[in-house]
Amino acid sequence: MDMMLEEELIDLMTFCLQNPNSSNISNNHTRIIEIGGEIYADGGADALENFCFVLKNRITQEIEKDPSPLLSLWHGLANDWPR
Repeated sequence: MDMMLEEELIDLMTFCLQNPNSSNISNNHTRIIEIGGEIYADGGADALENFCFVLKNRITQEIEKDPSPLLSLWHGLANDWPR
């Protein structure tokens, strides 16, 4: 499951970063938050942190853009996130 979610997040975030004025941004943000909730429910704050590390590295290497603003969508998922 983690690999599928990772790939979906990379696709969603890459799209958002490359198409900031798209009409799909709101839907993509909603799905990013949903996936974050799934990750948190499955593995807690440690799982979110691990995903953030992977997403930042891959997206930065692939499209040379920082996904940190999109990762902030996960703030508020739980009291122990972000750390």
